Amino acid sequence: MNLSILYALAAAALFGASIPLAKSFGLGLSPVLLAGLLYLGSGIGLAGVRLIRDRGWKPTGLTPSEWPWLIGAITFGGILGPVALMFGLTLTAGATASLMLNLESVLTAVIAWVVFRENADRRLILGMIAIVMGGLVLSWSDGGGATHDWTGPFAVAVACLCWGIDNNLTRKVSASDALFIAGAKGLIAGVVNCSLALYLGAQIPAVAQLAPILLVGFLGYGISLVMFVLALRGLGSARTGAYFSTAPFLGAVVALLAFGESVTVAFWIASALMAVGVWLHLTERHAHEHLHEATEHGHRHVHDEHHQHEHHFEWDPAEPHSHVHVHSAMRHSHAHFPDVHHRHRH
Repeated sequence: MNLSILYALAAAALFGASIPLAKSFGLGLSPVLLAGLLYLGSGIGLAGVRLIRDRGWKPTGLTPSEWPWLIGAITFGGILGPVALMFGLTLTAGATASLMLNLESVLTAVIAWVVFRENADRRLILGMIAIVMGGLVLSWSDGGGATHDWTGPFAVAVACLCWGIDNNLTRKVSASDALFIAGAKGLIAGVVNCSLALYLGAQIPAVAQLAPILLVGFLGYGISLVMFVLALRGLGSARTGAYFSTAPFLGAVVALLAFGESVTVAFWIASALMAVGVWLHLTERHAHEHLHEATEHGHRHVHDEHHQHEHHFEWDPAEPHSHVHVHSAMRHSHAHFPDVHHRHRH
């Protein structure tokens, strides 16, 4: 199995598990404050991991052309998206909100295909439909009252659009340090949302409640986002978003195992649909002659067929290693995903 697929499924598993855990630990907190604390736990934890890994602060490695993409991703995904969601949740029934959240993977894919021209074949589209249908079945089974006010659902849809934009913008910088990208998102989103919650009258909870929330944020938002960025690097936005949309199912599995919730018919139907969708994606094979245009970027790599550059500095032969390098134009044919080296038009 492609390692990037494992990253995407791991991201979905961690995020899916965070949903019932955050709900359990966040009882009595305002939704905006809970979201802010989860993001804050992500940002603080990843900053610590990066400092330990690098034995101190090191440059981000982002090129000047990549900063606008990252700033845009943080703005849409870390600030506008959560605020729109929290506003929408106050006016939307639980089942309706869950149904609307399935829009994220669809909008991510549509933006990737229409705006960024990612390749989409019939197998990929059918797999995505099966996965999203599985999420709809799970969401519909949650129950909840209907709503006739479209303000709330519209706000949730706006949140999904923000995250769809965020996913595609993050793809543009996914070759860079995933720890920095995810940590920066977490810190900024955490500070903004916590500040908004405190302004609205919320209060920081006691340490006994705060600590597990921050830990859930570190794992379910932080490490999950690192895995998501690594998956974007190898799969592109549409495919990563499709795998990540299995998160509601994985969250339901955690709720079943950890909290003893009952197994429903809808759970098994959703399981079958998502299994079919993942299988369709796993068995996808995309191969044709393509052109690699000359480009310059930096990321961890080994000297494979796409990395035949020279080194103008002293280095030991250990691989993988990371540095800014130049790709010369190349034309060849092999099976590939729309990763950081295969973003050509079809």
